Amino acid sequence: MALLAISAPAAFSESLRHSPLIGCWKLRSCVRTLRSGQTQYHFGRNPVGRIEYDKAGRMFALLMRPDRRSSVSPGMELDNAPEDELRNAVTGFVAYFGTFDVDAATHTVIHHVQASLFPSWAGTDLKRNFHFEGRSLVLTRVSPDGTSSDRLVWDRELD
Repeated sequence: MALLAISAPAAFSESLRHSPLIGCWKLRSCVRTLRSGQTQYHFGRNPVGRIEYDKAGRMFALLMRPDRRSSVSPGMELDNAPEDELRNAVTGFVAYFGTFDVDAATHTVIHHVQASLFPSWAGTDLKRNFHFEGRSLVLTRVSPDGTSSDRLVWDRELD
């Protein structure tokens, strides 16, 4: 039994070692398309973000709308910020980390969220389809109700 516990993570790490997802990626675009064909840019037309996958099966993602502003001085606690600034800060930022699995056959990556800016995401799995366009990684998802789809394009930053 102990041997299985030791060998499973080693096999998992070995299978990820050669995954083309491994590395750090910089967000180039994030577009939501509604069923009507209308497009939305929740993080603006020039979003800021990083996603990283490592060989041990860990990942993190940070996405930000670059025009977020605050009157709270650097070093001040957020609990001193006015409510409208807190809303702006939270709605313009996504942050989470956890582990991941890859299903190469279906081109799916599953983010197993351990912690997130959004408490309801912790303990959930975020499934994303992926493919590559040149050296860029494209992650997509369709909303559970089918009313929208998201397309995020990431450029390789570090291997």
